[in-house]
Amino acid sequence: MSRFTDVVELPLALKERKHPTAVFWNRLEGRPRTDNFTQSLRAEVRDSLWMIARQWQMGEYEGDDAGSPVFAKLHTEKTKLRKYQPLAHGAQSFDDEKPLETQVECMPIPMQIATQPISLDIRLLMGRHWGKMMNNPVLLAAFVANYAIEMPDRTTPAGAPVFAHKEVWQQWAAVAGRRMDGYKFYRHLKDGGLASDGIPGADDTLGQRFVDWFEALFFQPSTQNGNKAWAPERLEYQFSVSAPRDGAEMVLRAAEYYHGHLDWYSVDHDKQAKQLGDTVSDPSGTLSTQTQTFVPTQVSFNGMPNTRWWAFEDGKTNFGELRPGRNDLARLLMMEFVLVYANDWFLLPIALEAGSMALVKGLAVTNVFGERTWIEAGNRGLDDDFKRWSMFTMNTLGKRLEPADLTLAVLPTVAKMQEGKPFEEFAMVRDEMANMVWGVETRIPSPNGGTMNAKEAAYETRRFFEELAKVKPEDLPVFKANIRYEVMNDVPENWIPFIPVHEEGSSQAIHLQRSSMLRFIKGDVVKPRKVKPRTDLLREGLDKTPVEVYFIREEEVPRSGIYVSQSFQRTRWYNGRVFTWLGARKRTGRGEGASGLAFDRVIDKPA
Repeated sequence: MSRFTDVVELPLALKERKHPTAVFWNRLEGRPRTDNFTQSLRAEVRDSLWMIARQWQMGEYEGDDAGSPVFAKLHTEKTKLRKYQPLAHGAQSFDDEKPLETQVECMPIPMQIATQPISLDIRLLMGRHWGKMMNNPVLLAAFVANYAIEMPDRTTPAGAPVFAHKEVWQQWAAVAGRRMDGYKFYRHLKDGGLASDGIPGADDTLGQRFVDWFEALFFQPSTQNGNKAWAPERLEYQFSVSAPRDGAEMVLRAAEYYHGHLDWYSVDHDKQAKQLGDTVSDPSGTLSTQTQTFVPTQVSFNGMPNTRWWAFEDGKTNFGELRPGRNDLARLLMMEFVLVYANDWFLLPIALEAGSMALVKGLAVTNVFGERTWIEAGNRGLDDDFKRWSMFTMNTLGKRLEPADLTLAVLPTVAKMQEGKPFEEFAMVRDEMANMVWGVETRIPSPNGGTMNAKEAAYETRRFFEELAKVKPEDLPVFKANIRYEVMNDVPENWIPFIPVHEEGSSQAIHLQRSSMLRFIKGDVVKPRKVKPRTDLLREGLDKTPVEVYFIREEEVPRSGIYVSQSFQRTRWYNGRVFTWLGARKRTGRGEGASGLAFDRVIDKPA
């Protein structure tokens, strides 16, 4: 039987597709008849007819009714951020001289826990700098006498933060009465005092320079009430920014920011809000429209496949060696782009200032045939349309069927920052057996500065109170029974309980209220004291007068738990200024915990 089929009427057969056949290939491979691949991999060139056949096989004769772009005009509308509003506080002018992360994240550096001053390293640094500014040993001695580092009373519970820890005690004893407490002097100046108060001869003009130096060294909130953007009940930041547009304002909200790096995905466009504050921002100098002319440049990258078969490619990057799994969609999409659609993209560079909001109104493209085409955004449509795909655009808050916001937000954020080790850290974990949530402190601020292991500090603190009680073993009662009744057992003092309580005015919704465990010491005649947290974030409201109750939203502690930490951040802004601040982070925990808390038990007598 013949391998070929005779076609009588070729034009009619082609029109009706009676004999389907492959007319070109998108992949051409050598298929040697031996186990030697050397000749096949050479891709040798033959005569002209052989070259024409290879071009036909590769589909290079397939024509498209299109032309390459040679000229383009881009029409954009730009505006700039003009307002910033932390949480539910008043709106204020946007300051683009500072990174947005710095303004949002900065927390006050803890300088005191209860009645005990901490951060001894910063206090000594400030005192030493003030001495250098004066350059007068006689006056410095007077300042040391007036603003001296003080030791607490070891015979009272107030001395526990210092005397419970040997290394802390040693350092405080070395400087107490001998060095100046620079932060105490700083608070005196901030409260309206003068450098010469009680010290004749001191230069008052140096006092303001000292305040400016410290506030430039550490960027902190402008008030002593803490960071206005921090939502303690949710353990995250919330803020809004706005830019003038169309006679109103475009309001961007960050409802839950805790990641540590701000960008376009951190904010959403709130179309329900028309402005921040009482007045609309002045649009003068911010709103602008611009038409730019470009020569489109084709996108290229290392390892990009060449569209012609007989062209050499960069062998340093081999996308063919990628081995994605079946569920690795991101890698599969990347491979499909670089291997199939890489030569379909052209680049039009646009320079935007930090803090700008840009909207591309359209693009006019002229091809090699002189044809002009007006192109609009391909991702336009409804924001909640699941078929719409977009990148680098913001989500739109509001009702359903809202038009998608195609604005590109270039927030004034830092590209790179240095982050120190956690200054303090705790975990929020669920304990199903105890039916409560625990705030487990892992790192706590040290009175010396830096951090301490919270578990070790809790053990040392308990031992200090046991020594303070002065209970002798012979004074304890002796029980002869083999069993005894225990009302409640102990948990480590770095475990802070949060109990579920009903929200005010609701019989169903609950939130978590910070509570306290009691420190029971056998033989102590003093009433058991409440164990309080030593991390600044968990002490919310404890150091205020009167003491405020602290609640955490129940949904903020999932079954997996969360880790919350504070650490110092440092970066350099585009104007050359260095910013250092203390910021908070939140990340996913590692599951549930078990405190071992139990009530009403009959236990065996210890051996």
